[in-house]
Amino acid sequence: MSYDIIFLIEEPSMKIVLEEILRKILPQSTRYICIPHQGKHDLRKSIPRKIKAFNRSNPETKFVILHDQDSKDCKDLKAELADLCEQAGRSDVLIRIVCRELESWFLGDLKAVEKAYQLPHKKLSKQQSRRKFRDPDQIDSAKEEVRKLVKEYYPGTHSKAIAPHLS
Repeated sequence: MSYDIIFLIEEPSMKIVLEEILRKILPQSTRYICIPHQGKHDLRKSIPRKIKAFNRSNPETKFVILHDQDSKDCKDLKAELADLCEQAGRSDVLIRIVCRELESWFLGDLKAVEKAYQLPHKKLSKQQSRRKFRDPDQIDSAKEEVRKLVKEYYPGTHSKAIAPHLS
């Protein structure tokens, strides 16, 4: 099968969230696939291989790479990923750095977290106006912050619960 867009992503939990979002924003006629990896090292190793392989079967396919920023400089990280793409023969790959990690998205939509965990008594959505939640990219460990709000949060499985509620 040929795809219009191939998303190369860092981890399975990102795939869960991304597929939920893409269903809402892309036209139904768009053929895409989200290919998760087992972390950033696995993603980096596979970028040249996957771009070359898919490029041979359909040179019109567009690629998008999503990579967590973690503690790296965004511009340096993006340049490193662009170099890998160029080595594979594609300079038109859309590279997006997720600042800082997937959980930052959840902290940017506390209403979705509240709905996912059925926690109206905690009033998480009302905390959205607090300074730290207005700019969740500035939180050093978004994953830990989500765990403070929801004790049972586990990244691999619980992103599936939150994703459908993201606006």
